[in-house]
Amino acid sequence: MTDERPMIDDDPLVLRAEIARLRATVARLERQVGELDRLAHHDALVPVPNRRGFERQLLALIDRAERYGDCGALLFVDVDGLKMVNDSFGHEAGDAALIHVAELLTGGVRQSDCVARFGGDEFAVLLERIDLGQATETALRLTDRIADSSFTYDGSAIPLSAAIGIAEIRPGDTPAAVLARADQAMYAQKAAA
Repeated sequence: MTDERPMIDDDPLVLRAEIARLRATVARLERQVGELDRLAHHDALVPVPNRRGFERQLLALIDRAERYGDCGALLFVDVDGLKMVNDSFGHEAGDAALIHVAELLTGGVRQSDCVARFGGDEFAVLLERIDLGQATETALRLTDRIADSSFTYDGSAIPLSAAIGIAEIRPGDTPAAVLARADQAMYAQKAAA
């Protein structure tokens, strides 16, 4: 019968070197996992979370609403006329407009709020500890902020505007239900304009 145990070197210097190598490998793998998580939850174009990252934040706020009675609202933002910007000035101009809008939205809310790019020309803003009246004021302020901004691309002034739908977050909500209400409110806003 043969002994199938792995051979372990008893030399303390060899053991220390092996431990240091394993620690370096673990640290490298942890960095890679962190980078993969960032890539999975952040938008590739604008420096904000993507839909997946946003839904993670939304689910956490819904949990707090159920558990602690926290309040909040979701703003669903649709940038108007981005297709025209892409068609008239090129996709680089459209990308620059999206980055500009993301900066306006991020700069127009509290640091504790979450601005995310949902895809295409849509953004979502998660407002924590805010009631429907305050959310409405924030949406109006953001709409004005976008419309009043001076966006230029390659020397051309390009007007920007957005429609914003609002959904209050309620205990028992699901992310899909909140998003559907905000999306519906955004389309009602577009129809009223």
